[in-house]
Amino acid sequence: MPEVLKAPLAVEFPFTRSLGPVQSAFLTGLRERVVLGVKTVDGRTLVPPVEYDPVTAEEIRDLVPVASTGTVTTWAWNHEPRRGQPLDTPFAWVLVRLDSADTALLHALDAPGPDAVHTGMRVRVRWAEERSGAITDIACFEPYDGDDTEVTVFAGEFEEPVTGIVAPARLDYTYSPGRAQSAYIHALSDRRTVGERCPSCRKVYVPPRGACPTCGVATSEQVEVGPRGTVTTFCIVNIKAKNLDIEVPYVYAHIALDGADLALHGRIGGIPYDQVRMGLRVEAVWTEGARYPDHYRPTGEPDAEYDAYKELL
Repeated sequence: MPEVLKAPLAVEFPFTRSLGPVQSAFLTGLRERVVLGVKTVDGRTLVPPVEYDPVTAEEIRDLVPVASTGTVTTWAWNHEPRRGQPLDTPFAWVLVRLDSADTALLHALDAPGPDAVHTGMRVRVRWAEERSGAITDIACFEPYDGDDTEVTVFAGEFEEPVTGIVAPARLDYTYSPGRAQSAYIHALSDRRTVGERCPSCRKVYVPPRGACPTCGVATSEQVEVGPRGTVTTFCIVNIKAKNLDIEVPYVYAHIALDGADLALHGRIGGIPYDQVRMGLRVEAVWTEGARYPDHYRPTGEPDAEYDAYKELL
């Protein structure tokens, strides 16, 4: 039985967004240990605040302080916290309706176990020691036995308001290729590139997908393509990627390998970035012990005619 391939992968990037006046005030308030809601025309107080009434779609900007104490409306226990979550020990995700608010705020509750959590329990905000104007300024909620309501006075404006945030986004997963891509990967370890031919339209797809994307029929006939190919289109990368040891600017291109009917992508090297062009003839460059080409370089052949690759753009 062939080896089942799998590999851990992570997609990660910083998400940057600007803030409107309502969200700016909310996050700046958290920095100052003040929780703000927004009051609608009919008198409801929404927390977290939004800029438009979810019922009437009217613009709303009447900010009001609410309590840092509240009541759990529903909850779920998190047995195994993941990296980047509010607490590194088991905790409860809770929806908390803060006193004087009409909607609930999602956050973490620090509790010794699920038996200590119940709908209707009283909780209060535990503020982070260092605050910067983010939802993480609320470190978590904690059980609260007091009867009083804790509301911080809000003067109506803050100095140095927060105008934007950067939220890291990350997805960790395990990828396992199917039969067709496993064969493709195994061939690359032998410095060969193989695709699969559609039995109906006779097109050769690289990398193979196990089925023809045009005809929808299964593919199984392997066809070796390359090792040379043609740049069909490309882009110049000017932003350095994290954990990628390649100096910018560099060129990333779609390359139609000889014998293939689908262009794959790869980095172009061995030529100044501003000399890369459509139709450039290239070949794969392998490094010692690598299971895939490091980059593609010019072969020195004359450029391919546009008509030879225009269907692969």
